Amino acid sequence: MATHIQLVLREDVAKLGKIGDLVKVKPGYARNYLLPRGYGVVATEGNIQQIEHARKAAIANAAKLKKSFDAIAQQLSTVTITLSKQAGEENKLYGSVTSKEISDALKAKGFEVDKKRIELPEARHLGTFEVKAKLAPEVVATFKLEVVKK
Repeated sequence: MATHIQLVLREDVAKLGKIGDLVKVKPGYARNYLLPRGYGVVATEGNIQQIEHARKAAIANAAKLKKSFDAIAQQLSTVTITLSKQAGEENKLYGSVTSKEISDALKAKGFEVDKKRIELPEARHLGTFEVKAKLAPEVVATFKLEVVKK
């Protein structure tokens, strides 16, 4: 019985490798997880060449996307959004600022940013905060959020 099987990854797998990597895994992991989900294929000469070609195309596509996301991040860095929230004593907020509210405010300004990609600041009081939005794996946009009293 083989102790390890060689696979070529078709997708990035956390803690294992990236697209096109040649990896050795246990047969059960390959048979029960990687192969049924299409994350990898058995390493043959043809599969290795096919995945290598796909990886080169993906790298070229990622470079184009990164360039466009850099431009969006540049525009987003000049944006300031304002949210009105109820506040009590010492300007403490009754509720909290949510990523959905920030996403909706950005949408109103013409930017489509998924709420899951927004890193929430510790906005527990009125004031101005810096918010980060991860647009792409290597592109993070920073913009200002003003929380004012309703």
